[in-house]
Amino acid sequence: MTFAASRPTPATLAGRLGVLCSRAWQSQALTRVVSLALFAGLTAWVLVVFRDYGISNDEPVQHTYGQLLWQWYGSGFKDDRAFHYINLYLYGGLFDLIAAGLEPYVSLPVYDLRHLISAGFGLAGLVAVWRWTKLLAGEKAAILAVAILAVTGMYGGAMFTHTKDVPFAATMAWSVYLVTCVAAALPGLPSWRTVAGLGFAVGCALGLRVGGVFAIFYLGLTVVAAGVIHRDVRLVARLVLRLVPAGLVALTVMALAWPWSVLPPTNLFEAMGAFSHFSFDLSTLINGKDVPIGEVPGFYMSEYLLIKLPDVALLGLIAAIPFGVLALLRANADDRRRALVFLPLVLALAVPVAFTLAEHPPLYNGIRHFLFVIPPATIAAALGIAALWRAALRVSPGLGFATAAVAGSLFAFNAASFVALHPYEYVGYNQLVGGLAGADGRFEGDYWSATIREAATELREGVEAHPPAKPYKVAICAEDGQVQPFLGPDLELTESWDDADFLLTARNVGCDNLVPGLTYRTISRLGVPLAMVVDLRARHSPVVEPLPWDDDADPDTPAVSFHGPGSATVARKVP
Repeated sequence: MTFAASRPTPATLAGRLGVLCSRAWQSQALTRVVSLALFAGLTAWVLVVFRDYGISNDEPVQHTYGQLLWQWYGSGFKDDRAFHYINLYLYGGLFDLIAAGLEPYVSLPVYDLRHLISAGFGLAGLVAVWRWTKLLAGEKAAILAVAILAVTGMYGGAMFTHTKDVPFAATMAWSVYLVTCVAAALPGLPSWRTVAGLGFAVGCALGLRVGGVFAIFYLGLTVVAAGVIHRDVRLVARLVLRLVPAGLVALTVMALAWPWSVLPPTNLFEAMGAFSHFSFDLSTLINGKDVPIGEVPGFYMSEYLLIKLPDVALLGLIAAIPFGVLALLRANADDRRRALVFLPLVLALAVPVAFTLAEHPPLYNGIRHFLFVIPPATIAAALGIAALWRAALRVSPGLGFATAAVAGSLFAFNAASFVALHPYEYVGYNQLVGGLAGADGRFEGDYWSATIREAATELREGVEAHPPAKPYKVAICAEDGQVQPFLGPDLELTESWDDADFLLTARNVGCDNLVPGLTYRTISRLGVPLAMVVDLRARHSPVVEPLPWDDDADPDTPAVSFHGPGSATVARKVP
């Protein structure tokens, strides 16, 4: 037999490759390695980038709230200023207690510390999503769900700066996952470990926001549904008795993190009422119109959810609905009992949407207040993509490959957009509205004014290149605490815009059109300006050099922004 005759044929090579791919796909050990590698990569990413993020405009008061809570404890429960501080007593203080408590012992700037802690909550939420999805559909679907959620701007990017919203979303993800564990144990009782974990998770959620009552509602409906599906009233009674310790743990954790809520206990109901009907003088942007937050339509949250989710998540949600309905229609009695584990996921998606449609609560900042809906939406999307791929594969291997290629391409596109927006990932939109460019001027942008940090840094570096004889005065359309840490000795804040040499502003708040001046720097992502530094010196300082001729009728003629003594550059006018 010759050497040539003994070579494997192409068909044999293809067959062997197929066998290897099949074995790799079915390998639980390899799947676990991928899971571990994914979380290792996400943890490394957090540690590398957490210092990049700007200070959100309510972080200073949040941190003060945490300090006041510690002072209440330290004073022997006498210093109750935390219970009257602005309106923050209506929120749980879990996150702020942790941040303020660690501040003296961690050698990081306080806001970097807060962002790192917030990202830690975000990573914990990703672990909850992994465990939740794995319970429902296996580890491969769990990897997909975590990967999609990680590149979702309103989670993976927001988890550094949304220090109320992402920790709450993470604790809610754990809460609903553990409710799912209760359903998975039926018709038996959940383990004591599950009971304790459920109590702790719900307590942490309530210790952040009163919205943690949603998790209690999901648990109650799941217990009632278990009694109906299993036709056993005694099962409901046994479950309630088993879950009593979880309630005690939850109340204890909530009371420690949010003491105002139990002093007296009726305060919890006062907080529920306040968040259902609160209103103040603020507008939010909906389809290009500024709408008072007390007048937002019921579809506000639903619309923002649809345009803020990544495109690959939308594909999965679109697929999940028909496949889920079809599975329910085909289900027999045994299938319906097994399907009870999906009920908490359905509730976590449907109840908040139904609540906003029915109640029309005052809302603003897009999806921020209902960010806790994004993890279950992402899980549903992962299940939908998996179901769509399996259905396509049953038709033909080629169609299965094409489906995987489409989903993979969408994921790659969303991941690339996520990276391009760094560190302002949360301002991104999907292609339903044409991405960030299509949403610009129509929907909420940088509502935290997080871009103001980069604007301040750009101004400081520019001024340091040509140091002034005396410090320039800087006005800001933001909170002082968002800018002060990033200004050098040549810049000082002023409350008087008339005396200011420069103005720092994010475009989302509209201050860029209030004062005439020249653009000194623009902070942009994906071609969309997000913040700017406006040079105001020509309004009140003598001009050493004559300005070039500027014909207002001709936009091509230049205006000048002076960066320092003897230095001038051409810049466009700001109206």
